[in-house]
Amino acid sequence: MKEPSPSLHSSLLRLREAQARDPMPSWDVRATRLRTLERMLNEQRDAFADAISADFGYRAKEETELLELYPSLSNLRHSLKNGRRWMRARGRLANLVFLPARTTLMPQPRGVVGIIVPWNYPVFLAVGPLIDALTAGNRVMLKMSEYTPSFSALFAEQVARYFSADEVVVVNGDADVAQAFSALPFDHLLFTGSTAVGHHVMRAAATNLTPVTLELGGKSPAIVGPGARFEHAVERIVFGKLVNAGQTCIAPDYVLVPRERLGEFVSTARQMVGKLYPRLGAQEQYTSVVSDRQYDRLRKLRDDALAAGARAEPMSDAHDLPAKRLLAPVMLTNVNDTMAVMQDEIFGPLLPVMPYDSLDEAISYIASHPQPLALYLFEESGAVIDEVLKRTHAGGVTVNDTLYHIAQHGLPFGGVGPSGIGGYHGEAGFQTFSHMKPVFRQARLNGTGMLNPPYGAQFKRMLKLLMRLG
Repeated sequence: MKEPSPSLHSSLLRLREAQARDPMPSWDVRATRLRTLERMLNEQRDAFADAISADFGYRAKEETELLELYPSLSNLRHSLKNGRRWMRARGRLANLVFLPARTTLMPQPRGVVGIIVPWNYPVFLAVGPLIDALTAGNRVMLKMSEYTPSFSALFAEQVARYFSADEVVVVNGDADVAQAFSALPFDHLLFTGSTAVGHHVMRAAATNLTPVTLELGGKSPAIVGPGARFEHAVERIVFGKLVNAGQTCIAPDYVLVPRERLGEFVSTARQMVGKLYPRLGAQEQYTSVVSDRQYDRLRKLRDDALAAGARAEPMSDAHDLPAKRLLAPVMLTNVNDTMAVMQDEIFGPLLPVMPYDSLDEAISYIASHPQPLALYLFEESGAVIDEVLKRTHAGGVTVNDTLYHIAQHGLPFGGVGPSGIGGYHGEAGFQTFSHMKPVFRQARLNGTGMLNPPYGAQFKRMLKLLMRLG
């Protein structure tokens, strides 16, 4: 394990000392920090979008605004509206035998929070947890991705401009820096990224007994149910798969479709891609793959599947353009679990499509594999929807659409099992980055002295009464 550098340690120490001077920031202080973040996003939105496009090779500004800036600003406004209420202590009823004692849950900032940001949505996945951590009254260090160097440098520059160095600090560097960052003794650490790297992060955090929130990935399925509105289902699956060229942790990773409609799905998906991306081959509003490494990985996944017997069903007339890292979207049929494309999270514009003969078969297939970060179901029957929800596990679910459960302020976002630990967003995020401290306030007049030793007849009578009252 690489030891944290002195600069990382000194940044953490500065934040920790500042937090010690004001361990329970007032709402006014927290709101000021949130409004500063809001001002930064509004004033730098064009620069951020341009930097992200430069890092990817190309990403439409509209996509960055829809998928990163809008939800970030929406989260900010939601926290500004509700944060004061979330800060209040929550009264709880004391057990009957302890009345008139009082109990409360007191939200207390954890202290200094570490956030490790991935490359695929560098604004949203930095700002989202940052909002929750600041609302909860913490100070924050962020480690940005080395795979988005233009944006990461700009974000660090702007955070240093808008915030003091004892409020929010941004760190940049390679994998060694990320490893050292995860080994720092934070009061809470949030990591978004691959399951493989998540193992290393959790292991590093365990050295300091640092609590972690891990937002990982996995193979998120989409089920086209027997009662689905078929064209709608195909359109929404195509949308969820191809925004950001599939480089989305909750993108539909594979589709389960009734066997008799497999051919119809393939032809309809191709029509929908033509409708959504009429100039895909000219790379108009269709995102590049972020790096040569990722581009080569995706082509290998596709080519290895074809060599093993899968069939390619192009989703458009576009061809790969390696110089621009444009990967033409393709469906893969005749796939099986021996293929890497059905074992690894795809994270790109490849879409395996698998037929099923009964809904029970589809549910059983999902249930027999590791729990995914997301699950998508297209179906009109309430009974079928309930059956799928009861028999499958996933970090989150969207019914009759894709992706949008992540955008709901009232729903936590997170994984389960191999797809993650914990969650955040809105009040759930406030609680993640708070210690909900239980407080018991004993009444002046109480009977607990009757339970003191020496244990005689009075004690036995009281214990018998307690046993009866529960």
